[in-house]
Amino acid sequence: MITLSPLRWGKPYDSLDFTDVVHFDTGEPIARIGNVGGGIVGRDMRKAQKARDALLQISTDDLIEMCKQAAVLFESAELSVGDSQQSVDQFVHQQSASTGLPEHMCRGNMSKNSFVLSHIDQILDCLTRGLDLSILSKGYGEEGRGVIVSYQAQTPVLGAVLPNNSPGVHTLWLPAIPLQIGLALKPGSQEPWTPYRMVSAFIQAGVPAEAFGLYPGGHDAGGAIMTKTPRSMIFGSAQTVAQHAGNPKVQAHGPGFSKILIGDDVVDDWEDYLDLMVESVLSNSGRSCINCSGIWASRHTNEIARAIADRIGPVDVLPPSDPNAQLAAFTVSAMATGTHAMVQQDLAESGVEDMTAEFGEKLIEREHCAYLRPMVVRADSPDRQVASKEYMFPFVSVVECPQDDMLRRIGPTLVGTVLSQDPNWIQQAGACVEIDRLNVGPIPTNRLNWLQPHEGNIIDFLFRSRAYQIADMPVPAAT
Repeated sequence: MITLSPLRWGKPYDSLDFTDVVHFDTGEPIARIGNVGGGIVGRDMRKAQKARDALLQISTDDLIEMCKQAAVLFESAELSVGDSQQSVDQFVHQQSASTGLPEHMCRGNMSKNSFVLSHIDQILDCLTRGLDLSILSKGYGEEGRGVIVSYQAQTPVLGAVLPNNSPGVHTLWLPAIPLQIGLALKPGSQEPWTPYRMVSAFIQAGVPAEAFGLYPGGHDAGGAIMTKTPRSMIFGSAQTVAQHAGNPKVQAHGPGFSKILIGDDVVDDWEDYLDLMVESVLSNSGRSCINCSGIWASRHTNEIARAIADRIGPVDVLPPSDPNAQLAAFTVSAMATGTHAMVQQDLAESGVEDMTAEFGEKLIEREHCAYLRPMVVRADSPDRQVASKEYMFPFVSVVECPQDDMLRRIGPTLVGTVLSQDPNWIQQAGACVEIDRLNVGPIPTNRLNWLQPHEGNIIDFLFRSRAYQIADMPVPAAT
């Protein structure tokens, strides 16, 4: 059985406390993780500057090339992970076994992480608007118009408390390394595989090991990362996001409440967009913040909901190794039963109809896990509670709402796909502050352009633009 030890600025730590990682369906241990407490994290963060200093010894151009090599290693090589050598197939199997994700989805998320690393130069060029990255290293430089610009790093390391639900979110912290910012990561208890394998790929590609800290543990370890690093990310519920609202030191990622808005000019042709809607709801088993949780239209909502239900309602549980598996398990059964109970409360409200009721039971309970099968509900008004809900399985509410009311009623929306050719409404959608990422036209909510920021620009998060003036003074002669 593989053992994953904490990594304290590149050095494995012999922990005295271990937690088993178990198979979601059998309950059998498949790995054990050494834990650390918040005290150790706090002591290590006092030495965080050494992580950045090690990266500053390497040019950003060289780090970018190392990232590209790490992308190849991550996706194709046998790597040292914990006390074992891990092949790609072993990684996929282990990740699926502990998270409940079907194996083909694990491979898909693996490719997504590799893609971001292999195109990191293009991504950074877009995120910085073409800024010479050496300016971030030096702290100042000439922009090209005879004007000096300055960017000041706000932290030597980026801290992150990582989730268990979807490995694709790891793309968000990957750009830190070519930006010469170290990493202090708390791996998810059920999904430690991506950060451990990615760090191994980075180190094998030549990135200094002392740039990395991996701190598995309990809430105190995560809390220490959040409080002891000047910039950190956390992933969680809407309550988690609310807890950190307004804190410039924390980038909180929670539910996306992503939506498809169908304009009056195209709604009569809604069938043309059925495949797009199904993909947006069902991809990655509905676990991502970019999955569609709401489809809004002024009419035809009954037909739209019925058509989506006919497509995804029959989807059933398949073994994780089956290439046709579309549902991920809830590794903690109580999460599935609790979610199912909340959905039943939603359905009890007048004006709400379960369009997938005819396709059988939605809650499938096993000895060590549970599944929730897809659900499509229709709401006759945005006033229904279900219109503002998001759940961690393929779930979508089809909401009837006049087009003129949509943009002021949709609420926070990470990805908004606007299906319309009405230039006035498209312009209004562009001005709507509730929509973070705007797709104009038939683009599924789950298809991201990685050359654009995702929930905030990491450059703006890690660096501060400031004034920097150099006097035109003679340099004293050496004595």
